[in-house]
Amino acid sequence: MNEIPITHILFLSTALFFIGMFGLFTRRNMIALLMSIELILNSVNINFIAFNKYLYPDQLNGIFFTIFIITIAAAEAAVAIAIIINLYRNHLSIDVEDATELKEPPTPEGGCGMM
Repeated sequence: MNEIPITHILFLSTALFFIGMFGLFTRRNMIALLMSIELILNSVNINFIAFNKYLYPDQLNGIFFTIFIITIAAAEAAVAIAIIINLYRNHLSIDVEDATELKEPPTPEGGCGMM
């Protein structure tokens, strides 16, 4: 059986990464942003697995990094979903532009607001 060349795997990983970056920069919906971050993390996982298979086939370093990233991504998704639910309860929207509570209010004289 023929093996898939590493260039094909890296092309897939690069495409996933840039689709995730495009979604991260163009979306305002927090769930779409979360999905974009997951695409970026999955592209990194594909890179770790591909380089581990082709460069160091007898070692498991890439596999361990991938399992670690999957664990971190699951925790990140749980925290992000909790933040999204809290934002929806307070604003009845999950649009990023509506989350302005931590921003400093504008000052009438146009200054920075600090003394």
